[in-house]
Amino acid sequence: MSIRIRKIGRIGQITLQRPEALNAVTYEMVLAIEAALDEWREDDEVACVLIDAEGHKAFSAGGDLQFMYDTASKGDFDAGRNFWRDEYRLNAKIAGYPKPYIALCQGFTMGGGVGVSLHGSHRVVGESSKIAMPECAVGLVPDVGGSLLLARAPGRLGEYLGVSGYRMNASDAILAGFADYFIPEAEWRGLTETLIETGDWSAVTALARDPEDGPLMATREQVDAHFAADTLSDILASLPDDDWGQATAKTIRAGSPLSTNCTIELVRRARESDEIRSALQQEYRFTSRSASEGDFVEGIRAAIIDKDRTPRWRHAGIGDVSAETVAAMLAEPPGGDIGF
Repeated sequence: MSIRIRKIGRIGQITLQRPEALNAVTYEMVLAIEAALDEWREDDEVACVLIDAEGHKAFSAGGDLQFMYDTASKGDFDAGRNFWRDEYRLNAKIAGYPKPYIALCQGFTMGGGVGVSLHGSHRVVGESSKIAMPECAVGLVPDVGGSLLLARAPGRLGEYLGVSGYRMNASDAILAGFADYFIPEAEWRGLTETLIETGDWSAVTALARDPEDGPLMATREQVDAHFAADTLSDILASLPDDDWGQATAKTIRAGSPLSTNCTIELVRRARESDEIRSALQQEYRFTSRSASEGDFVEGIRAAIIDKDRTPRWRHAGIGDVSAETVAAMLAEPPGGDIGF
């Protein structure tokens, strides 16, 4: 199997084992992690949970987009909906887990990888960490509870990170509230051994240190000034005509106009509710429609299948997506809201 789950010493350890696929999270992995967490919840031998991954490039670069494309492109939209429902249920369980949940996130940690790690209580990053929510580029929205993480970021970083897919380094991730601790990756093996022996999560805090400031710190003032505008069109119109403003606008415009407009609304709804289940429910309203009524199939085709990087989105530009269209994508789906 592409995941190893075991009790060892005082911990329950979950190790993602698909390094050749950048540890993309499959449906089977989601169900296996959930079953383990349910089993360990009342097991006194398990003092804490540790999730890590094999390979240097990625903790997990996202969910199993190939599976999603293969099913949705054939008109099977229920396969993706089932995946998302069960995945989101797992994300909520991690967020509310009663035991310390420690995640070691090297390399790429994006999308579905964020969902199984960064809702935990002790989120560790290192020198190679690259954390992002780049879903707009493939016709989705920041999901797996990502809209709530974005909403809780200081100022208007949430809107910026959500529509730009900006890759955070360790310092950026801690600033934005996506991570808690920086520990040099050379020390992770020793940390794991200590946790196995003692089950004491304070071993994490004992090794943590301050990383060097990342680029995000320097752009905070600009982000807050521009990304508080009412609509995404207003945000784009306000961006300065400098290198940062031009690069930011170009990145946003490259994404699905439907996705980016809905992302702004999702982040702001999540900021109002500040509750994981509410955020996941709102995300599911979009993702459940993303293949049948959105740009998801085309986005995956352009980025992963044909790799031509020229998606033909349903809307020509950001301003072509009406408020009514956003509201329709985020309305309760015909099959009902996700249940927990």
